[in-house]
Amino acid sequence: MDNLRTGDEVAERLKTTARFVRRLVAERRIEYVKVGRLVRFTPEAVTDYIERNRVVPINRTKLRRHLGEVA
Repeated sequence: MDNLRTGDEVAERLKTTARFVRRLVAERRIEYVKVGRLVRFTPEAVTDYIERNRVVPINRTKLRRHLGEVA
């Protein structure tokens, strides 16, 4: 329980605003824990959010193949 983070701490880790973190919670895009009325985050939840939203580079050949599959 000692390792729970506040919204402000998560915002600092993500280099964003607390308002953005509140939006992530409202849209249920990040895992959180309710402690009474308070919302807290585990470090693993923040890491998981970052990993789920990672965009990896793609080379032109793979891009053409991907676009061909979509069309």
